[in-house]
Amino acid sequence: HVQLVESGGDSVQAGGSLRLSCAASGYTYSPGCMGWFRQAPGKEREGVATIGKWLTTRYADSVKGRFTISKDNAKNTLYLEMNSLKPEDTAMYYCATTSEVTTSNCLMRGNYIHWGQGTQVTVS
Repeated sequence: HVQLVESGGDSVQAGGSLRLSCAASGYTYSPGCMGWFRQAPGKEREGVATIGKWLTTRYADSVKGRFTISKDNAKNTLYLEMNSLKPEDTAMYYCATTSEVTTSNCLMRGNYIHWGQGTQVTVS
């Protein structure tokens, strides 16, 4: 069965950096989109960064220029490099994937069918 396991979350000071990883397993297809989402207490889950099957990336305006999404197909791992972190980046971060046929609107949460359990990022 499909499994997504995030790691790399931590508590850091403002201006610091973190690298999140998401190990994927159990796939028999290549997802159309892979993405990072986050959810802060009392807020809805929002798209942060996504990468498509052909390596097209999309970012939320709030993280453009600070976050970078990438993937290593050989390792079946998705990454999120986060720099210049701000207190407002504090949230639980989730990785997620769509079906094979969904290749557009990758920042739309409703397009995702598989989710990890999340990793906490706290910026103070």
